[in-house]
Amino acid sequence: MTDRYAVIGNPIAHSRSPAIHARFAEATGQDVVYERLLAPVDGFAQVALRFRDEGGRGLNVTLPFKLDAFALAGLRSARAEAAGAVNLLAFDGDRIYGENTDGAGLVRDIEVRLALPLAGRSVLLLAAGGAARGAGRALLDAGASRVAIANRSAGRARELAAGVGDARVVGGGFDEIDAMLGQGGAVDLLVNATSTGLGGEALPVPAARFAEARLAYDMVYAARPTAFMAQAIAAGCPQISDGLGMLVEQAAESFLVWRGVRPDTEPVYRALRAELAAEAAR
Repeated sequence: MTDRYAVIGNPIAHSRSPAIHARFAEATGQDVVYERLLAPVDGFAQVALRFRDEGGRGLNVTLPFKLDAFALAGLRSARAEAAGAVNLLAFDGDRIYGENTDGAGLVRDIEVRLALPLAGRSVLLLAAGGAARGAGRALLDAGASRVAIANRSAGRARELAAGVGDARVVGGGFDEIDAMLGQGGAVDLLVNATSTGLGGEALPVPAARFAEARLAYDMVYAARPTAFMAQAIAAGCPQISDGLGMLVEQAAESFLVWRGVRPDTEPVYRALRAELAAEAAR
């Protein structure tokens, strides 16, 4: 019997998750079908539960529903609890299990695909929303020596830092970046978790921070370099990346939770990268 899974969000038509999971299923011989679900902004729980009641086995959860999914899950993983957000639901009868695979996907992409070990690294994390929640704890667990969270609202950044409950994490406004890093403190990795990546707006980050970093990483992906990536290139950062690899790696983590097997991600990543390159050439 074919098992049903889906990605739920609003909007959702742009999601590449069905193509990713179809490739995973084919490669691993799993009998699954994966679709998209559009939920009203005030109707997440109703749509998710109807999908479960109709036989659905699990959901990937994207914007703006990760906090709604956290509330819906009766049992949550340690990663989900630490992030305060859920991007994966697994259904087993009345049992609803919540997981967060975003941070694991980010770390694996940086350490394996981009070959930057995180142990001992100083990280500047830009934004304090849902995406940053999943990233902060994962970066620490990977051995980061410091995570400085900068956000337009300094209060939100400080709140997120305090919620992590680790002395290695500090938060503040963009104008406090140098103070958070301390005298002589350098940045090894910049991670953009803001929504500006797909727009044309530059972030108020000192150019020197891009220049000294080993890698500037944008969590979003697009057919062409994002505004954040362009900013990093102009400032002299030696390596940049978008978040396509994170998307694929977090999907593989989801597949592992649901199906008990972790698919090979590299063929899927290469296929998606080729699709984006073709889109950029049009």
